[in-house]
Amino acid sequence: MAATDAAGQLEQLRQQVRYHDHRYYALDDPELTDAEYDALYLELRQLEEEHPDLVTPDSPTQRVAGVAGSQFAKVRHRSPMLSLQNAFDEEEIRAWDQRVRGIVGDEVTYVCELKIDGLAMSLAYERDEGGARLVRAATRGDGQTGEDVTANVRTIRSVPLRIQPLDGLPDQFEVRGEVYMPLDAFERTNRQMEEAGRQPFMNPRNSAAGSVRQLDASITASRNLQTFMYTLDPSGPAGSQWDVLEGLIEMGFRVNPNRARFDTLDQVIAYHDHWLTHRHEIGHEIDGVVVKVDRHDQQLELGFVARSPRWAIAFKYAPEQAQTVVEDIVCYVGRTGVLTPVAKLRPVMVAGVTVRNATLHNEQMVNEKGVYAGARVTIQRAGDVIPEVVSVVEPRTGWMMPTHCPVCGSEIVREEGYIAHRCINPFCPAQQLERLRHFAGRGGMDIEGLGPATLTQLFEKELVREPSHLYRLTLEQVRDLDRFAEKSAQNLIDRIEASRTPPLSRFLYALGVPEVGEATAEVLAADFGTLDALREAGEERLVEVDGIGPAMAKEIAAFFAGNGSELVDHLLEAGVSPRGEKPAGPPPEGPIKGKTVVFTGSMERMSRPEAEALVKQLGGKATGTVTAKTDYVVAGPGAGTKLEKAEKLEVTVLDEDAFFDLIGR
Repeated sequence: MAATDAAGQLEQLRQQVRYHDHRYYALDDPELTDAEYDALYLELRQLEEEHPDLVTPDSPTQRVAGVAGSQFAKVRHRSPMLSLQNAFDEEEIRAWDQRVRGIVGDEVTYVCELKIDGLAMSLAYERDEGGARLVRAATRGDGQTGEDVTANVRTIRSVPLRIQPLDGLPDQFEVRGEVYMPLDAFERTNRQMEEAGRQPFMNPRNSAAGSVRQLDASITASRNLQTFMYTLDPSGPAGSQWDVLEGLIEMGFRVNPNRARFDTLDQVIAYHDHWLTHRHEIGHEIDGVVVKVDRHDQQLELGFVARSPRWAIAFKYAPEQAQTVVEDIVCYVGRTGVLTPVAKLRPVMVAGVTVRNATLHNEQMVNEKGVYAGARVTIQRAGDVIPEVVSVVEPRTGWMMPTHCPVCGSEIVREEGYIAHRCINPFCPAQQLERLRHFAGRGGMDIEGLGPATLTQLFEKELVREPSHLYRLTLEQVRDLDRFAEKSAQNLIDRIEASRTPPLSRFLYALGVPEVGEATAEVLAADFGTLDALREAGEERLVEVDGIGPAMAKEIAAFFAGNGSELVDHLLEAGVSPRGEKPAGPPPEGPIKGKTVVFTGSMERMSRPEAEALVKQLGGKATGTVTAKTDYVVAGPGAGTKLEKAEKLEVTVLDEDAFFDLIGR
């Protein structure tokens, strides 16, 4: 076939495949059977293989790339990607409506869209002779600067690689929206993670974020991510948010079909309440409704406050609750020996998930809430993730921790000044196994394939009792484990071998040093640079590190002077060699450098001390008091007077996700 004929046929095939991709992935309305589509796609791929010089970057066959790169480059957004203020009840949404009408008058129309629990994304397009092509995809990051994840986002089938832009749009423009993981894909991904021996994702949002940030784009492609787009920057010819959504549909983007436009706030509230009832019928997670003033001229008149627009708000849902019965209270022993009481529940559905357990944290909390075996309780998933007991129908007090460890039978003690009860036997099997899981897990050595089930087998067969034993495992020993064959055993041995030279910060976290979480490990690694320098440091030197207080310094010094020293020596003798890190310089430029941050309520992704250490590492100041000089208050479940004071002082309030989006984590 002549090159000119092939070029024409290729372009025709590409247009057909793009059309059918759009029908299937954006409109959920395919015209071809799977077999017919596969045949069309195969014809395109074979013709491109015959004429490789005619392959174009925006061809549908070029979606799945190889490697995204060892790091994601930083991308400056055309204009800031803002976060939204929240309203949690009808009183707050009515107060917002009154503020809006007080500025622009009573002739206001609102556009409502479901608030997708996903990852904010910006897609940059550039015009060329054939229309416009996707040139970059970036995460929101801190709102000003995000991460370049183009190679991965190109694999998402509902993201068009080429479009016909609306008249009036400039040569360069951005389309913004949300990347999310449908619930069926989330369940499938977690099954695959568990089968591979890896820790499953906590929720679909974390799964989507982790999938977009894969170094191997083919992994992203396998995760079946989806998109809903909702913003144009600049808006071009659109005079309203509704026009923007219609324009996005015209250009081939996937837009949430459950959008609506209303003239009254009562209609907005009814829409919010409807989806509260039907939220589990739509196949993806939502955590509220986004309400926007429709007309762009009114949006301009309303303007912005801090990092949020005055013309939009997230009308969020409270955590879902359900009633069930506590069948028993059992205690689990963690890697530090601390006992955690857990309520074993009669299974109940909460927010689309079957809940069987709820943590009770400690003896004091059990009795403050009045929980006991046989109690009827109300539970909820905090942040729609972590099950917790909210209240007890007929509370009782008097529950007590066991006097001896339920695993090894050793004495349980409660140190003066501490709430926690602890098993004092460092060789308790439960502690040993949990320490191994921590060592090999995420944030630590991150050894793929070495999940809880595999570690339990290794532990029960007495092949591994401490971390250094992992590095002496043989292929034959692994091959004899359940569900392992020659290839899978070799893969695990290879992954253990590859973990011998971790960054110092990950090694420190993996050791399980008391009080040292991921953020603190990064601070220590950056300050000392090498393992030897840290091991030689005493309390006086440690307290000089920003974010390390006297109590934490004492724990760290005691670890390296005691049993921790032997643990480290054994790992070094087994050939583990953590990579040193450059000593810390001035804090990097960023959104919280020089800012004052206050945390209130509980956090899910890290402890409050870790979050405060992270703020200090990034050049900010973490305090415990809200004043007019406070820049941000990060409020989690259970936030109280600090949140109320922040709202009175009009301090910017962030939830945990918004905080991590702000700092680009």
